[in-house]
Amino acid sequence: MRVTAEAARRFLVTRHSLAPARSLQGGMNAVLEVVAKLGSLQYDPIAVAGRTHDLVLHARVADYEPSWTETLYERRELFEAYNKGLSFVPAGEFPWFRGYLIQSPPRVIAENEEVARRVVERITAEGELSALDFEREQGAITDWFGLPTNTVRAVLEAYAVTGVLGLARRVGNRRYYDLLERLLPADVVARKVPLRERLRHKLLSRYRAHGLLGVSGAGDVFSGIGTAKPDPRWPESPGRNALREELVHSGDLVPVQVEGVSSKRFVLKDELAQLEAPPEPPPSVAFIPPFDPLVWDRRLLGSLFGFDYVWELFIPPAKRRWGWYVLPLLFRDRFVGRIEPRIDRERSRVEILDLWWEDGFAPAKEEGFVEAMGDALRAYLRFAGSAALQWPAHLARERKLWRLA
Repeated sequence: MRVTAEAARRFLVTRHSLAPARSLQGGMNAVLEVVAKLGSLQYDPIAVAGRTHDLVLHARVADYEPSWTETLYERRELFEAYNKGLSFVPAGEFPWFRGYLIQSPPRVIAENEEVARRVVERITAEGELSALDFEREQGAITDWFGLPTNTVRAVLEAYAVTGVLGLARRVGNRRYYDLLERLLPADVVARKVPLRERLRHKLLSRYRAHGLLGVSGAGDVFSGIGTAKPDPRWPESPGRNALREELVHSGDLVPVQVEGVSSKRFVLKDELAQLEAPPEPPPSVAFIPPFDPLVWDRRLLGSLFGFDYVWELFIPPAKRRWGWYVLPLLFRDRFVGRIEPRIDRERSRVEILDLWWEDGFAPAKEEGFVEAMGDALRAYLRFAGSAALQWPAHLARERKLWRLA
């Protein structure tokens, strides 16, 4: 199947419930609808502009409140498991997300056997505990910066990956763990899904989340599903290529060639009709966070949307073109700029640190944009629980365009 670039862009924003933004009604039911649609919802604790899963939902769900997801999590309707990183998944689907195809978690447990034994014994006897409830243990384990880390924390995280423990709750960014059988229904915990079937389910979940992924995703899109080809370390896994071919052969995925995009793409069979005739998006603005599945594939952003997006968190400040937590601005089916907001909870205000427009985009002259951007800013203020919006001096023109309380 061949589709135009315009059709592909319109399809993506429509199937992501961003045409228009913040349009899904139903409160917590709408949250569950988004998770079901995307397959999972990636979690990240950075909250300077809002946590990433909250921002994903804010962009899609009308009057979204972060407490909705927290309530669903407390009810065990959503559960944290590893898909593309730590993610919220429907609790009933946990058997398909049990485990993560990387070697480090089992190795952490095996190499720290005594610490691991004590951790499980205490949680079994006392119930949910966090890393701070244990004496700090330091050994050979390092974090991703190469610095020594708390062995207890590493063991807790490893047991969560392997499915012995689960995340019971969070207090701020502190994680509390408990035995999995005390957190989920017995039939869910007891269900054992073969590795091949789990990997196939996870691979399909990535295509569900994005909508038009290719054979190889940019960055860590396919992390935790193993290698592209068979690997002797995991004899039960045929490799991602074979699993993808199974999904194509079964009809779950349909190959697509998109105008201007060099690599083959895949669409869910149930969304084929939508791709063939996507509607024209209405004027609407959404703030898109760095882990939103719409922006997973940075190469596709460049070839299909003409948008260069880099999350500059790990880039030295002097080398950044924009900022370290910048949100792309989606208008209709185009990325027209990027915004760097900060939520100042003590002063009950949102600070706009900076705003960059794409070359050739004139916000005041674009039909429907000023009103749509105003709606997006007001919605973001409500989401942030803030009463005021503060602009820097160099954005005087933008301040005049959007005089909000």
